[in-house]
Amino acid sequence: MTSSNHPSQTLATFAAELQFAGIPAPVLRRAEDLMLDWLGSVLAARTARPVRSIERFAQMMGPAEGPSEILTSRRTSSPVFAALVNAAASHYVEQDDVHNGSVFHPAAVVIAPALAVAQSIGASGAQLLTAVVAGYEVGIRVGEFLGRSHYRTFHTTATAGTLAAAAAVGSLLKLTPQQMLHAFGSAGTQSAGVWEFLRDAADSKQLHCAHAAASGLMSAYLAQDGFTGAAKVLEGAQGLGVGMSSDADPSRLTDRLGTRWALAETSFKYHASCRHTHPAADALLQVMTEHQLAHGEVARVTTHVHQGAIDVLGRVAVPATVHHGKFSMGTVLGLIAVHGRAGLGEFDRDFLAPEVATFRDKVTMQLDAEVDTAYPARWIGKVSVQTRDGRTLQGRVDEPKGDPGNSLSRAELEDKMQRLAHYGEGATADEAKALCQRIWQLADAPRVERWLP
Repeated sequence: MTSSNHPSQTLATFAAELQFAGIPAPVLRRAEDLMLDWLGSVLAARTARPVRSIERFAQMMGPAEGPSEILTSRRTSSPVFAALVNAAASHYVEQDDVHNGSVFHPAAVVIAPALAVAQSIGASGAQLLTAVVAGYEVGIRVGEFLGRSHYRTFHTTATAGTLAAAAAVGSLLKLTPQQMLHAFGSAGTQSAGVWEFLRDAADSKQLHCAHAAASGLMSAYLAQDGFTGAAKVLEGAQGLGVGMSSDADPSRLTDRLGTRWALAETSFKYHASCRHTHPAADALLQVMTEHQLAHGEVARVTTHVHQGAIDVLGRVAVPATVHHGKFSMGTVLGLIAVHGRAGLGEFDRDFLAPEVATFRDKVTMQLDAEVDTAYPARWIGKVSVQTRDGRTLQGRVDEPKGDPGNSLSRAELEDKMQRLAHYGEGATADEAKALCQRIWQLADAPRVERWLP
């Protein structure tokens, strides 16, 4: 069958047949960067209440020990429960990666199950990297296929994430193209995760990642055992495209497979908040720095945004928790204005501080035609700042910090990882340094073993 009449089959075949030798070296180096970035996010969430809750569930239901590492507690378990906990931890501090065009956070749902399975079966570092690339390429394309309408209600990381996880684990298990297609079918039928949790500051976002990682892992193992899934779970007459989107485009599933490496388009997060806040945060920081403004000199800030930002951030007026505050445009910009950064420490200490709250109430979001048209391929940051002395100042950032054209260097990634590990007390400085070297040398590792003592 050709990709035009069965794109899921083409995508599954690509994921099943992808080989380490066929991946360009720059893509592999980027995959290593993304793995280190993910690891820092996991370690930062070591003490997070929702993550601990999910780990207690894993302890109750899973084995007391196993071949796969739970990074937050340094316990071990079966692959599925290790993936469950590590995936939940990945997304908690809002520092994990994001792919702009699909509005999808790949690392949380790809690397967690891939690492757990690689440790379980004794895969090599090269096999783990190949699996990670396969998961990114599949998950990003599924997110792009589902389109902007999907994201209004559904959390794409939770939905496309099930297939991304299945692709990564299926690569490690050496599924045939037909088995991989069955894994996609089983993963797709379990896709779930809606944005309603933001209205209540609920913990669902961690469950979204945990479920996607574990469901994708299960789907790959079931396919290896002969379990069948819908052959057209994405583009079929009653598939995800019909049920979860009004602008699904099947051609996105096979977009330049093997020549366009979507993993390399993935961005790193600089601020510790929802990615929809980052463009405006960078633009405000530009204005505050250029004009040497103090937060008290600002009378009003209008952020010129895409509709996706309004859909997600518009649900949060006054944040109820630190995590909730990461989805409040006004809170993020308030931290930027007061402290010059919106990091984990600033959120913990000051997300409800009086000066931040005062600034929060000066911020509004306004739909901007240019920004909305460019989104999601480009996330442009534009702000209009009115000062108390009557000036109107404009800020604009075409590539927020962390985007591929304005990326983080390996030195910056190592620094970020150290800071995240220190924040969560997930690793000592020496352990974090050793983890960096382990990732940089992963391609040559004959076997993926435990990463923490």
